This record gives sequence, C-alpha cells and structure tokens, in this order.
Amino acid sequence: MKNREKTRSSSLATIARLGLVALAVIGGGGLALKVNGGSAPEEAKRVLPVLHDVAATSGTQSLVLAGGCFWGVQGAFQHVAGVVSATAGYAGGSAATATYEMTETGQTAHAEAVEIVFNPKQVTYGQLLQIFFSVVHDPTQVDRQGPDVGKQYRSAIFPLNDEQAKVASDYIAQLGKQGAFSRPIATSIEVGKTFYHAEAYHQDYVYNNPSQPYVSVYEQPKIEALKRLFPAQYLERPVLVAERAG
Repeated sequence: MKNREKTRSSSLATIARLGLVALAVIGGGGLALKVNGGSAPEEAKRVLPVLHDVAATSGTQSLVLAGGCFWGVQGAFQHVAGVVSATAGYAGGSAATATYEMTETGQTAHAEAVEIVFNPKQVTYGQLLQIFFSVVHDPTQVDRQGPDVGKQYRSAIFPLNDEQAKVASDYIAQLGKQGAFSRPIATSIEVGKTFYHAEAYHQDYVYNNPSQPYVSVYEQPKIEALKRLFPAQYLERPVLVAERAG
C-alpha cells in the first residue's frame, strides 16, 4: 500500500478517520481496536510447541519469516533470548525488486520478511515458530495483517533447507489438527527464496520510534504479548541491528 507510510506517521485520530481501525477507550486508558474491512484478528495466545524440531548444530542457525509489517516482526524477535540478530528485509521475489518502493506495489512476489539468526543451544527453530504463531502475527489472515493489505503482508515461512520445511509443514498441520485457531491457517511455505536486506531506515524501527502511533497500536502489543506469554524466553534489552553493525 503506497499510503502505508502516511498512515504509520499519522495520529491515531487520522488512522481512525481513514477507516483502517475503530478505536475504543477501555479500562485503564488502554485501547481496543477492531480492523475494518476484514475478520477480527485472532488474539495473541500461546499455542502448543512443535512435536519435532530441527536438530541442534554447532554455531548459529537462521530462519526467515514474514508476518505483516516487518517492523513488528523484527521488533518482537529482537526481544527473544538466544536470537543473535533480526534483520528486516524482503523475500519471495527477485533482487531487482527488493526495495521498499517496489515491494509496496504488491506486484513483486516479495513479502516484508525478517531474517533471524539464533543460537540453537538457547532457542530452537521450533520454539521460534511457536512464538511466531503465538504472538508475532495472526496466521489466519490472508494477504494482510491489521490495516496492511496485500501479498507483501502475507504470512509465510521461507525454509532454508529441507529439514526446516518439513518441521514448518508438520507444525502447521499439527496446529490445524489441534484447532489452535478459529479459522484455517493461511501461512505459506515458500522454498528456495533469497532474503534481501531492507533499507537502513527500516532497521530497529520499533526501538527507535516507540511512540509513533502505528508502532504504539500495532507493534508494541506484540512485544508485550511475548513478555506475558513467554516470560522465560523474553529478553528485556533488544538485540539491535545498529549495535551489531557498529
């Protein structure tokens, strides 16, 4: 959506006027929101863990996930203990179209995605998938997350090898059989795709802009849900791209 940057930098009142969300004040001064033009999103909840996981290896492992705006996906995983880095970017399309401007057209096959590098001795691939399906996004929404609509906001897993693909496929089937969600899981598994880093101004966006209206309404609640539902995995100080680059 070309107007997404405008929406993200607007006030909450402007967001409401645009018809993207309906806002209501609830007890304690909090906000309840309902996405207009689509099914009400699933609430964050801790789903059951994977039945079988990717084998641990020496050194780090990586996975690439897409679940709507990469700001929030990156922001949440930066607070997971054992994550070495979480980098915003694009996956699904070609190198020639791996830019924000082109991806936002929805015509490139790219999804906004995040590459997560992690220490498997501290957190496993399967545990990261559990967090992904529990608090990072709503896996039942088709080609959208909240107010962001289009193929570039789809729920997707981009396996880096056959083992990752198998674990992801089995986990989606497991969650479906268990009835973990009220609607079918829409997450796609897209193999053989390259991850491309996003522009520097997208990195660490939630950390750098905590009071920005879009971040406050849509992205900060993911971090709060992570802290509430996965306290043992929660890391208070996020792992930032800027600090690793510096």
